[in-house]
Amino acid sequence: MNKNVEIASRLAARLKDERTAKGLSLDALAKLSGVSRSMLSQIERGESSPTVASLWNLTRALNVDFAALLDDEEEHAPTIREVMSAENTPVIRNRSAGCEIRILSASDEVGGTEVYDIRFEQGASLDSTPHKSGCVESLTSLNGDLTVTSGDSAANISTGDTIRYAADVDHSITASSSARALLIVKNA
Repeated sequence: MNKNVEIASRLAARLKDERTAKGLSLDALAKLSGVSRSMLSQIERGESSPTVASLWNLTRALNVDFAALLDDEEEHAPTIREVMSAENTPVIRNRSAGCEIRILSASDEVGGTEVYDIRFEQGASLDSTPHKSGCVESLTSLNGDLTVTSGDSAANISTGDTIRYAADVDHSITASSSARALLIVKNA
């Protein structure tokens, strides 16, 4: 079964279960939520998907948690999903730039939120071309002094400092001393 169809049918069943458990008729829930009776009926039959606003009004009227309506009790993910040993963590050694980049994020997160541990030699510079429109990077210096340039702007950070900057323009990170940093790339 298509995952979207599964979610829609689960949502429809859970909304109906919550309504009947609270002893509410379609008319009563319509009055409490501001969602029309006919729309409620279509949602419960799985013939229509609620808008975010409708769903919000329904969860408020039923006094239920939005996430609980979508939770799949039978498909809980394991608490610990993966342990990546240090020797198996992917590493990019960019000797010409003077840095080593350890890829901490899971491979299925590429293009979403990516996490990197970067070690810089003194004077090293990691230059990047623009990423996707709206991409933002957050860089935290774990030790050492770094200069970040994003477009026409530049700023310096020291150990413990964090900087957030546009990564959809030319940008670079330069180390004035040996340094280590945590980089989080958030694609829009």
